[in-house]
Amino acid sequence: MLETLLALLAGVAAGALNAIGGGGTFVALPVLVAFGLSPVTANALSRIALVPGAVTSAWVYRREFAPVGATSTKTLTVISVIGGGVGAGLLLELPASSFDTAAPWLLAFATAILALGRSLSKALNTALGRSVKMSSRAVLIGQFILAVYGGYFGGAVGIMMLAFWSIGLGLDAALTNPMRIAQLTAIYLSATALFLFASDALSAPLLLTCMLVGAVAGGFAGAHLARRLPAWLLRGIILTTAMIMTVLYFLRG
Repeated sequence: MLETLLALLAGVAAGALNAIGGGGTFVALPVLVAFGLSPVTANALSRIALVPGAVTSAWVYRREFAPVGATSTKTLTVISVIGGGVGAGLLLELPASSFDTAAPWLLAFATAILALGRSLSKALNTALGRSVKMSSRAVLIGQFILAVYGGYFGGAVGIMMLAFWSIGLGLDAALTNPMRIAQLTAIYLSATALFLFASDALSAPLLLTCMLVGAVAGGFAGAHLARRLPAWLLRGIILTTAMIMTVLYFLRG
C-alpha cells in the first residue's frame, strides 16, 4: 500500500514538473529504482507512465504552440519522434551496466544544465549576437541529438531544448514552453512504443498504473499552475528537486 501511494505521488510530482518546466525524470526514476527495479526497467517504466501526463499538458497548451524559428513544426515533430525511437533503441540494445554506470552522471549533467543553462545561454547570446541565427537544418540536427538523449534517458531534455532554441534562435523560453511540451510528448511517445513491446516495464503493472494516473493529474494541474506561479519559484522547485535526487542517486551507487 505504501509503495502504491508513493508511486501515485511520484507520478503527480513528475507530471507537474514536466508541465511546469521539466525535471519529471528526477522524481520518477529514483523512486522506481528505490522500489527495487533495475535502472533500465525503471527508466522504461517511467517513460511509459509519463506519456499520458505529457499528452495532457500538450492539450492544455494546444492553442499556444508557436513555430521554432523558420523550421516547420511538422518536420521538427517528425525528427523528435525518430530521435526518441533511436534513443529508446540504444537503451534496450546497450548492456544494462552501461546505463547503470551512466545514470548518476546523466542526472548530474542534467542538473548542471538546469542550474547553469540560463547563464550559459545569456553568455553565448552576448558573444554570438542576436543576429547570428541557426539554419533550419542546424535546428533539426540539434533537435535529433536532443531527441536521442531524450529517448535514452530524458532528464532535463525539455530544459535543454529551451536553451538550444534560445541560444541558436534567440527565442524566449516562456513563449516556446508550449512547443517544448509538444516535442517532449513526441519523444516520449516513440520511446514508449518500443518500451511496451521490447522491455520488461510491464512486469510491474501496479506501479505503472499508479504513476500513470498520478502523471495525468500532475500534468493537467501543472500546466495550469505554471501560468500562475512566479518563474523564479518554479525554477527553484525544479532545481532543488534535481539536486536532491542526483545526490541520492550517487549515494545509492
